[in-house]
Amino acid sequence: MKIDLHTHSEASKDGGISPEHYAKILREEIVDVIAITDHDRIDFALGMQKALGKDQIIVGQEVTTSDGDIIGLYLKKPIDKGKTAKEAVRLIKEQNGLVMVPHPFETLRKGISKHVLDEIAKDVDIIEGRNGRAVLQNFSAEAIAWGKRHNKLIVGNSDAHGFKGVGKTYTVIENKPKTKEELLLFLHEARFTYKRPPLITLLYPSLNMLKKKFQGI
Repeated sequence: MKIDLHTHSEASKDGGISPEHYAKILREEIVDVIAITDHDRIDFALGMQKALGKDQIIVGQEVTTSDGDIIGLYLKKPIDKGKTAKEAVRLIKEQNGLVMVPHPFETLRKGISKHVLDEIAKDVDIIEGRNGRAVLQNFSAEAIAWGKRHNKLIVGNSDAHGFKGVGKTYTVIENKPKTKEELLLFLHEARFTYKRPPLITLLYPSLNMLKKKFQGI
């Protein structure tokens, strides 16, 4: 089973994956389970989960904290941006969600620093060992080393902001998880794969924002 726990729909300010795209991704088995982790909102993800099923869509949010980005998975309500990493983690846990750290240590994007990551380590469930869009900065080795040192689950995600970005970087598990507990269990035996995505996919965030600005969205 191929899973991708970090994607951005057209509801994100810089995202562009449409409802039709998500349906196609699952129908054509580009990946089998996908998390929608829009910036600071979950309404689109909730709608897609209702349309495509809980066993295929995981509701998530990439939370903009004052310390960098943190992803909450299996959320039921959105988390306000601007909080500290510790506050965001607490709110994710209050929803019985999972805490995943995307693109750690990056400075070009809003990655969590090692100092902050060490402070919240006990509450981190998953760390992104490979981010599909990490080209100009790639701290995969450092992320994997930190994950192993702290006995965390390590995944690869696309961080796709458009359809063509999905299916290049993902995690492989043996069975389809129906609950967060099953996801955690299956990730213990997981492996992830990475293929450099087409250049256009790296430009998606900027192109999407320009397009929405032009359209007045």
